[in-house]
Amino acid sequence: MSSIDHPSFGRIDDDRVIIFDTTLRDGEQSPGFSMNIEEKLRMAHALAELGVDVIEAGFPVASPGDFDSVRRIAEAVRGPVICGLARTGGRDDIARAGEAVRGAERPRIHNFISTSPLHMKYKLRMEPDTVLELITKGNEAARRYTDDVEWSAEDGSRTEPDFLCRCVEAAIKAGATTINIPDTVGYATPEDMAAIFRMVRERVPGADRVILSAHNHDDLGLAVANTVSSLQAGVRQVECTINGIGERAGNAALEEIVMALRTRQDALPFRNNIRTENLLKLSRMLATITGFDVQPNKAIVGRNAFAHESGIHQDGVLKNAATYEIMTPESVGWTKSSLILGKHSGRAAFRDKLRAMGYGELGDNQLNEAFGRFKDLADRKKVVYDEDIVALVDDEARDHARIRFGSLEVVSGSRRPARAELTLEIDGGAVDAVATGDGPVDAAFNAIRSAFNHEARLTLYSVGAVTEGTDAQARTTVRLEENGKMVDGQGADTDTVVSAVRAYVHALNKLLVKRARTAPEALSA
Repeated sequence: MSSIDHPSFGRIDDDRVIIFDTTLRDGEQSPGFSMNIEEKLRMAHALAELGVDVIEAGFPVASPGDFDSVRRIAEAVRGPVICGLARTGGRDDIARAGEAVRGAERPRIHNFISTSPLHMKYKLRMEPDTVLELITKGNEAARRYTDDVEWSAEDGSRTEPDFLCRCVEAAIKAGATTINIPDTVGYATPEDMAAIFRMVRERVPGADRVILSAHNHDDLGLAVANTVSSLQAGVRQVECTINGIGERAGNAALEEIVMALRTRQDALPFRNNIRTENLLKLSRMLATITGFDVQPNKAIVGRNAFAHESGIHQDGVLKNAATYEIMTPESVGWTKSSLILGKHSGRAAFRDKLRAMGYGELGDNQLNEAFGRFKDLADRKKVVYDEDIVALVDDEARDHARIRFGSLEVVSGSRRPARAELTLEIDGGAVDAVATGDGPVDAAFNAIRSAFNHEARLTLYSVGAVTEGTDAQARTTVRLEENGKMVDGQGADTDTVVSAVRAYVHALNKLLVKRARTAPEALSA
């Protein structure tokens, strides 16, 4: 592949890799995940600061809320290309996407349609010739809004080779400047993806004049491996998400791809614009917003990624860190902090501690709330661990749009049903409720239902200790399901019942965001 000209990036040299982040679109489609507009804006600004080249901001036709979030990101975030997703054959999709990204410094429309025999027969109920016709019409329509047009062959890894080449050729002729061949269902192996992209480069006229893109799902745990293999086969755009979130088992993780490129320059001599020192901050910000923790052994950003327990490993690291660490913790945002916080610590020390732990700047209100809870926690606990601080800051850093926890008092025992008195702040006003139940948690949840009437069904209630000891904070996860929409919420407190109520309230706020969305057909790309 030689250098090419691109409408948004100008001359792109052969060693340049475009980082396309779809955390706000594909990532947010994860079961249980949701973000409101302000949270999406916060993530978009952080992604721009990270240095991503393209932000796929959402699916504008999905709902008025999705349209508005893409529009606001397009108008507010400068630097990256801002992209809106559209179905190639959708009635209003391309027009809505074009309108949503119109205010972007560099707008892109990303349109897609299924091309595999399975999808065309059972999902689209279309003949191949109809799909080819829609590819031409869709990309021509997108070009009327912007010169930067991407086209995706949904389920491309299971598409018949000859038909895939015909589809790609049609998209290029109709004006697409980026061609994405996704492994939509995570079925392919690295060898499969490399072969597909080599075939497209060799057989499709004009393939040398467009950017080839890879979008791999992780159903077999091969998303990053498939992406690396695609790069070696000529791909120069990778589509990925923070923490690898996404449909089903997720997407290729941005942080893993970027650090593979940085660490293995001998095998992957490519460059990108990511500021890797911001990776941990983005990972924690996303976990805070979504309420989904990163697994401890997650590559790059998991809390055990640079931890060594084996005596042999510890001895080697003490002598020379390179013996067991192929990258430095500081290169991805981990820092060592000697600050020990207690009940006498001040606000400045607390803020410095948060920075050292990888958190970005909290707003004044969020910082005040988090600091107040920290002081209260320090009065109740002998030792405040880093994990305690993470739990309470995550609680306060979430944007509780409509409902906030106020207070809770519970009376329970073996002689009579538990009774809960609860105060919630709903849309800025205090609402009190009293309820009984089979135990304190059931009573508290019944009080929430009384204060804020809803029909969501509780499908998961899980409690774990943040640290050791009887004074440890409890971290609770609550899952709610309503009309097929599922959300998870998290809360933390030294009182287990308060922790449960905080988690339930967090889940309710996410459910309110989900209610506003109706997914169009053929949503996954």
